[in-house]
Amino acid sequence: MKVDRLAIPDVILITPPRFTDNRGFFSETYNYPRVLAETGIDLPFLQDNHSFSRERGVMRGLHCQLAPHAQGKLLRCSKGAIYDVAVDARTGSPTYGKWVGAELSGDNWAQLWIPPGFLHGFCTLTDDVEVLYKCTDVWDKASERAVIWNCPEIGIDWPIKPEEAILSDKDIQAPHFSAAAGWFQY
Repeated sequence: MKVDRLAIPDVILITPPRFTDNRGFFSETYNYPRVLAETGIDLPFLQDNHSFSRERGVMRGLHCQLAPHAQGKLLRCSKGAIYDVAVDARTGSPTYGKWVGAELSGDNWAQLWIPPGFLHGFCTLTDDVEVLYKCTDVWDKASERAVIWNCPEIGIDWPIKPEEAILSDKDIQAPHFSAAAGWFQY
């Protein structure tokens, strides 16, 4: 497995090997002892999610959950491609308010680890996109929070134009990043 720490070192790009032959491929996408040894990620995964987006330009995020249900996420795109983003929302962190992004696709097989205390969002780069992710806690409506995807306080360089973004009503109404002050502590 290939492990790359991004500009915010707590966010890790993990690419498991994929073995192909004339029948197709095989890949061990997650192995706890190996991930622990190579990344130090030592949190249980309590929930798996699978999302499907029909069109290029679907924007999901920026989302998080507060304690006691804060979630770390390990994401992969099994079909199509996404641009996946993590924003450090941990007050007191040297990278507070900074973001990192990576393309995840069915072709590059990369996965992104986003620890608790980060906002998460992605946009689809192709039609017919499937994203699978493991979460370190279960979904809890009372704990969920959101920040607007194109917040100028963060300045994410999304690979789609604002007029191309396809958003949920909840995400359209999300507040700016200043609302996240105090949600998490470093």
